[in-house]
Amino acid sequence: MLKRLTGLVKSIERLTVAVGRAASWCTLAVVLLGFAVVLLRYVLGFGSIWLQETIIYAHAALFLLAAAWALKEGGHVRVDVFYATASPRTKSLVDLCGALFLLLPFAVALLWFSLPYVIRSWAILERSRETSGLPLVFLLKTFIPAFALLLALQGVAQAARAAALLSFSRPTKRGERKN
Repeated sequence: MLKRLTGLVKSIERLTVAVGRAASWCTLAVVLLGFAVVLLRYVLGFGSIWLQETIIYAHAALFLLAAAWALKEGGHVRVDVFYATASPRTKSLVDLCGALFLLLPFAVALLWFSLPYVIRSWAILERSRETSGLPLVFLLKTFIPAFALLLALQGVAQAARAAALLSFSRPTKRGERKN
């Protein structure tokens, strides 16, 4: 049972890292495209809505697809006042409760409510409202349920890892040394 759980956690985390690393390339795209927009507008006097929307798409992809990776690496927002000095067992308990009672319900609700929104967008192959904008708004909206799914998967991995640590570490009594 533990081997299967460990295998599942490792598989989820491999997926999380792969998607996060792929999404991190959007950072380079945002910088280069932003530079191109400024150069075209202020040096050559040419504006491009297509390029500006591409920056928005890359920015959305970066943050929505790399969020689970940030969670895995501990790069998310956390109040570290008590957590930083807590024991590994206490940290695991906080991680388990946070994943089960906050993260997973949020991710499931977001997935549930975003699916009809995205399905409608795909049904009409939604385009930009701008005349020369990108005709891919339906793809942009697809990042929302992808974000929720990746975050939920990483939440499951985090909860499983914390539960495993809690079940195999024994609490120490006062004054007793832990082996």
